[in-house]
Amino acid sequence: MGTRIIGLAGRPGSGKSAVARALAGKPGVEAVDLDRIAWETYRTGTPTYGRLVGRFGADILSEDGRIDRRELARRSLSEPAARRDLEAIVHPAVTERLSARLREAERRGVGTLIVEGARLAHSPHVDRSIFDAIIWLEASDSTRRRRLRADGREEQVDRMADVRPDARAIVIDSEGPISEVVERVWRAIGS
Repeated sequence: MGTRIIGLAGRPGSGKSAVARALAGKPGVEAVDLDRIAWETYRTGTPTYGRLVGRFGADILSEDGRIDRRELARRSLSEPAARRDLEAIVHPAVTERLSARLREAERRGVGTLIVEGARLAHSPHVDRSIFDAIIWLEASDSTRRRRLRADGREEQVDRMADVRPDARAIVIDSEGPISEVVERVWRAIGS
């Protein structure tokens, strides 16, 4: 029996990171954060770095020449065409790195790999066939705002406001304590 690959998606503040961390504490379960993989793809000198600077300009660079993630988000998430361009540049590189991580998890005998990524449930650049299931965490705007405020990320509450889960995603109510959300997800993935 191979590694089960479970996607965990939802809008900012839905509880993805907290749920992924909690699930990764269970025996045989590991978590991968697609944001971190994305950041790896556009380190200085990578092809993705060059394409992002070419598309969004040198203004997305910090003083040390690295891509300033906040500035990139500000520029790319403000209009649909820019967001599509960002996704078309970054998501294929992320998919390539994720595939390598999946092969490595298989070799190590990981039972379940939780892949956390806000956009994996709807991006046209993500191959959803690699997932055994995709979980979409759904929380009210007030819950998301409260969680984001507690993390110092309230400016993210409006991100992805128009995004709905892929029809194949399992929608889980992520209201309430994270421990309860973790149990809902755990039951949904059949563990």
